[in-house]
Formats: sequence, C-alpha cells, structure tokens
Amino acid sequence: MTASPPLKLEDAQRQLLELVTPLPAEQVEILAALNRYVARPLLARRTQPSADLSAMDGYAVSAGDLQGPWQLIGESAAGHPYHGHITPGQAIRISTGAALPEDAFAVILQEDITADAGLLSLSGDPPSPPRKHIRPRGMDFTTNTEIISAGNPLTPARIALAIAAGHSHVPVHRAPRLTVIDSGDELATDLADCAAYCTPASNGPMLLAMAHSLCAATQRIGPVPDNIDAIISALDTANDADIIVTSGGASVGDHDLIRPALERWGARIDFWRVAIKPGKPILVATRSQAGRQQIILGLPGNPVSSYVTAYHFLLPVLRAMQGALCASPLPLSARLSMPLPPSGRRREFLRGWWDGKTVNAAKLQDSGALSSLASSNVLIDRPAMAPAARTGDEVDIFLLQNGGIA
Repeated sequence: MTASPPLKLEDAQRQLLELVTPLPAEQVEILAALNRYVARPLLARRTQPSADLSAMDGYAVSAGDLQGPWQLIGESAAGHPYHGHITPGQAIRISTGAALPEDAFAVILQEDITADAGLLSLSGDPPSPPRKHIRPRGMDFTTNTEIISAGNPLTPARIALAIAAGHSHVPVHRAPRLTVIDSGDELATDLADCAAYCTPASNGPMLLAMAHSLCAATQRIGPVPDNIDAIISALDTANDADIIVTSGGASVGDHDLIRPALERWGARIDFWRVAIKPGKPILVATRSQAGRQQIILGLPGNPVSSYVTAYHFLLPVLRAMQGALCASPLPLSARLSMPLPPSGRRREFLRGWWDGKTVNAAKLQDSGALSSLASSNVLIDRPAMAPAARTGDEVDIFLLQNGGIA
C-alpha cells in the first residue's frame, strides 16, 4: 500500500464516488429543502400561467380590432378579472399579470392610447404580432410536464418553480450524517490559553462550515490527542455517521496514527495518497456498520491541505450521497494577470483571486497559511510538470464559492 504511487486526482475521485450509494428519499416541506437534491423527477401539478395574461399595462381588444376607436367598458386587474365579454369597438383597461377576457385577442400598450371621456383612440403603433404583449396559457409549463430533474439541487429559483407548479413538499435524499474528528496534541480549544507551541483548533469548524452548505447533519468530536486508543474511542462515537472525516494524523510520521487506528477499528483502507499539492496524504477507507457502509476520509492537518482535500473529496461525497447529477467541482478558464513559475511533480492548486476576467495567484502559498486562503476566491489548477506560464496565458480555475458547482 505504502509503495503504491499517489493516485491522480480524477482517478481518486472516481474510486471514491464508486463507493457511494445515494441515501434514501424522504418528503420534506419545501422551504426546508433549500440546497438539497431532488430524489425523483418533479412533475407540474398545474399549468402556468393557467390563463392568458397581459404582460403589460394597457388595453385589451378583440380580434381584428387593432385600430379603434374603442369604448372603455371595464377593467381587469391582477387577481380581479373582468367577467364580461368584449366585442369589436370595445376595450377594457388591463394591468400586468391580469387575465384576458375570453374574447380578447391583443393588448395595446397604454402609452399608445389616448383616452377622452371614455373613448379610446390609437395614438401609437398597434402590437406586432397582435399577441406580442400576452403571456399565453401554459407558456411556462403545463400539467404533468417535468419541471425539475432528479439530482438537481433546490436553489431559490427552483423552490419558486416547484411552488408555482403546485408542490408544498418535495422528495429529497436524506441529509448525510457527518462526523468530523480533528486530532493532534498541538490543538487548543481555549483561545484564551493557547500556548506558543499550540495551534487553535480551526480545522474542525472549517470543515463543518463547508459541509453545512450541503445540508449535512453534522457533529464534531475533538480535538482528540495523538493516541490510538483515544482515536478509536472517538471513531466509536461516530457509529451512526454516513461519513467520518478526520483532520490531522493522516501522513507517515511517528504521531500520524489515523491509518493504524482505522485498521484496528475494522475499517478497510481503499486508497491513500493523491498526487496533488497541497493535500497529498489524503486517505479513504470504508467500514461496514449495521448493514450499511461508512466512508472515512482522512484529511491532512495543515489547514489549507485540509480545505483543498475537503473541496475535492468531502463535498463531492456529500453531493453524491444526495444523488447529485454533478458531484465534483467544475473548472472554468481565466487568463493570468501575472506570470507563474514551473510546477513540480504533483498537480498544484494555488490560491488566487479572479476578478471575472483575469486571475492572479496569492503570494503566500504555504499550506499552513490561512490568510491567503481566506482572501482567495479560486484555486488555480497547475498540471504536474507544467512549464512557466506568462501573463495572459489561459489556466483552469475552480471557484471556491458553492464548492465549485454552479
């Protein structure tokens, strides 16, 4: 195992996602389903709009009667339709979103009409085509048409769409149960009493915050000392978790005990080490528990390494457990606003800032430097053994916002 070369990123992601089975579906009140993934295709229960509606403020007239003059005989407002009929030579005042009378054929804009004592005259151009300012019945969707495919997240716009289509509850996959265990003798939770040789325990909260965006049900254990029995005890408290994430202790030092602790605990090591920088010593393991399979991710302890590996592995697993159509982050292209040196033997993910057109790399790229991570909005993807890049060269970037998923 230790002699095997590190995996390529895409190979490691593929092997990890092959371990995932989507969690069961449940019906959830729609406002509680924000950012969760639809488990079954969602079909419209009604037609939208359910009647022909005016798209503008103006006057509704009948077919073949676009020149006037017209006698004003009533009004249709949004939520208050006109219930009578109109004939040639008649018009009704109509508001945006109001239903057209059955006999209405066109809406003439109010700025194209002159009114005088209830008599309307055309002072501008009639609509062309005649139904230009009408939203026809079923324009958006009709009953039983698919409005949201399975595997799509319920964004605010999709929540509005589902409600418009008649859904107050939606089928989504159960939220993954995630336990985060951070370990290390150097970690301090009391920030008022953090010795110079200690480090504030920030990785656990960071990982919980990343998972929160994907609606995981989370718990945190630790910090746990560098002791196999203590690590196994922490793992025992996570028996109900679908996924367990450890931070720290995944490398090969004398105090890196996650791998032997997992093996003693009964987990199987599926793979270890990925050829990326930062984040090489990531570990993936599985364990059968109560008729289901737990997935364990052993992330590095350096905070940026922990973040980058969570970005490329933890977030995709959480999406896949919820049946996401797209689980892994998607790259975009940008042009460099500065040159970059050649890359090394591992694929590198540099912290950087993208202004929508060009991207520049942060000066400080040490894997322990949280300041440059916090001030970045992208990861710049540098292939292994890439030559020096010049200003203006195109590079792939991964957006940090939303975990790289649009």
